Amino acid sequence: MAPHDLVVAAQAARKNAYAPYSKFLVGAALRTENGVIIAGCNVENAAYPEGVCAEGGAISAMVLAGERKISEIVVVGSGDVACTPCGGCRQKIREFTGPDGNIFVINEAGKTLLTLTREELIPHSFGPENLS
Repeated sequence: MAPHDLVVAAQAARKNAYAPYSKFLVGAALRTENGVIIAGCNVENAAYPEGVCAEGGAISAMVLAGERKISEIVVVGSGDVACTPCGGCRQKIREFTGPDGNIFVINEAGKTLLTLTREELIPHSFGPENLS
């Protein structure tokens, strides 16, 4: 089950999403290895594919805050179909989590739909160690 404090933060972030085109609001909240909670929401614009995903927004805010490691992250979308991270966000999550980092996908009501480790989210992934 997703941690309550991250669920509340992700749900609050979702309410602030800017999605006038798709009407699909997404929020995310992560906890860093230092216990800091940082949230993000999706932000669309008229050049439709140039928007920002909730997970990417939270990760950017985390880096800006000087944090570098995610211990767990919650993603909340609309409806009861799991709003799993897109491919780009999976790679972003991969960059900042360990192999056992937890990803929780919840619905608007806070019900956990999926609980995944980073390895389950993006198996056989490419990361910094591949560059050496």
